Amino acid sequence: MQLLLNDEFDEIFRGFQREAFHLEVADVYETPGETEPIRRYLAGEPDDFEWQQPWLNLVRQTTGSGRTVRRLRVVTEPHGDYTRWLLSISHLNADAGEVIRWLPRAELNGLPIAADDYWIFDDRRVVFTLFAEDDLDIFGAATDDPAIVGHCVRVRDALWPVAVPHDAYSKRWNGIKR
Repeated sequence: MQLLLNDEFDEIFRGFQREAFHLEVADVYETPGETEPIRRYLAGEPDDFEWQQPWLNLVRQTTGSGRTVRRLRVVTEPHGDYTRWLLSISHLNADAGEVIRWLPRAELNGLPIAADDYWIFDDRRVVFTLFAEDDLDIFGAATDDPAIVGHCVRVRDALWPVAVPHDAYSKRWNGIKR
């Protein structure tokens, strides 16, 4: 595995040819860039989403070039504050071109699930998301090992078809609209 530092993940993301897939399995992420937006959400304050623009611009550029970006979120129901917040803002990602699906943990029904978040790029490289002990610093660990990549692809291929598309899932919860 190769530890990714600084902008190395962005280089991998910009360099994929066909598809990037992201599996998210945690119920809460405590990243510095989300602290203030979550606080605003919980306080009922407006958000200008400026903090998310670099990612949304990258997704627009990527999907505009004909490449696919998919994200699958495995979530616990009932939702905690973090998942409710994600539901309230995920339309921005979808509008930028991400294809998002949600899978309630209770609906896994024996399907394989990963213990860690990861990205798959073109079914040939996996980047695992690594969090430092303080949950603030995020790193990645990349591998092209065919056995690891194959396992992650099989998990994705088992989960994706049973996951609920974003629009349908968001309508199911609190009338959140796209």
